Amino acid sequence: SILQNLCLVYHFLNSLRGLNPLTKKLTEMQRFFGLHITGTLDTETLDLMKKPRCGVPDGPIARYSTFGRNLKWEKNSLTYRIVNYTPDMSAAEVDDSINRALQVWARVTPLTFTRLYSGTADIMISFGRQSHGDYYPFDGPGGTLAHAFAPSSGIGGDAHFDEDETFTFRSNRGFNLFLVAAHEFGHSLGLSHSDDPGALMYPTYSYRNPDTFVLPRDDVNGIQSLYGPNPSKDPTVVGPPPPTTPDACDSTMILDAVATLRGEMLFFKDSFFWRSYPQSNTPQQTLITNFWPSAPAGIDAAYESSDRVFLFKDRKVWAFSGYTPVPGYPKTLKAFGLPRSVSKVDAVLYDQESGKTLFFVDTVFYSYDEGRKTLDRDQMGRVLKKRVDQNFSGLSRATAAFQHQGEFIHEENGKLHLWKCDFFKAFWLQLCLGVEKCNSFEMLRLHVCITTIANSSSAYVQVDAQ
Repeated sequence: SILQNLCLVYHFLNSLRGLNPLTKKLTEMQRFFGLHITGTLDTETLDLMKKPRCGVPDGPIARYSTFGRNLKWEKNSLTYRIVNYTPDMSAAEVDDSINRALQVWARVTPLTFTRLYSGTADIMISFGRQSHGDYYPFDGPGGTLAHAFAPSSGIGGDAHFDEDETFTFRSNRGFNLFLVAAHEFGHSLGLSHSDDPGALMYPTYSYRNPDTFVLPRDDVNGIQSLYGPNPSKDPTVVGPPPPTTPDACDSTMILDAVATLRGEMLFFKDSFFWRSYPQSNTPQQTLITNFWPSAPAGIDAAYESSDRVFLFKDRKVWAFSGYTPVPGYPKTLKAFGLPRSVSKVDAVLYDQESGKTLFFVDTVFYSYDEGRKTLDRDQMGRVLKKRVDQNFSGLSRATAAFQHQGEFIHEENGKLHLWKCDFFKAFWLQLCLGVEKCNSFEMLRLHVCITTIANSSSAYVQVDAQ
């Protein structure tokens, strides 16, 4: 690409001068985003650079970060003015989106926001394209969505939105104005970017349901480090707690689900999943809605079949082909023929060899024939229900399961177990949660210890965090 060629030329010219600022910047960027640090413009880094993002430069690595030099408002009563509007939305929708974005920060701080309809406000909000009067031109569709300035006089606090983008109201199409504005107003109040992928102040755009959005804990910590908590908050009113980002180094963490998709391994927890794939040396943690905006959080189970991934939560199942929702979904569990008494499934496993999908429910499991699209039945025509402990020695139930290179791996009470006939060799599973950002700078490894089950041709394998 032109970008890559220009960067390579720039890199070459600077190397002739004995300088290498590009390598330094690339290394800083890769460290910030948790990529494999190469100092080169590799494929993984280029893919990240193509993602829609905020135009404010990234600061030092930190969970949350501020602009430094005590850049914050020295008052708690701030004003804002919407200078102009985008034609993508009605004026009422823009007004509502901007107001709700400001209230995200007001709810957790002493700050209040009053709208002005003329004159100069603390936070001037406008839409523009390309060069728009602040010496930081926008770049057309994609790339930079908006930018905002740290608290100060003049242009400080102002937020500008790229009119070449398509902004939306309550939709996951285009870019949701509420989410973009809430991020930019974090800058307007003194926050820089965070390297927490679950934070609102993470540099790249992530869709989340605006109707259920709760400011993540990392952002709450950041803004309260500048302004303190909201003294007017009623302690008797208990709302949803600020969500936290799962830590891959937490040995007590119990996964929600594990699945494969087109050669990748996916590990789900709360609103997130980790991706492990051959093109990346480092597991990537991302919000589920970054891949599938209509998918639920906190899923119960997941599995892949016929190039589709199925996500289960409560009595419903969602299906996606790549990034695209499969028409007709979500469906209820009845679509698989499961009895009405089944209110949720604990784990799902698709066995490629038999073409059967196993639905684990408490201490039993059901077998679904993917070819015939029916549950297995007994000779009387009744749905066949089998006990887990009678078919998988040493286990009573499953909380997550998947098949990897012919082995059936399953989670129970935070530990992984693996079966394979005639499997009598040491097996190391580096669970793609092994990252280089653990507090102790140690990789999380899962050590498999084999215990042969008496009178059984299978091997029972328990995986403990080391």
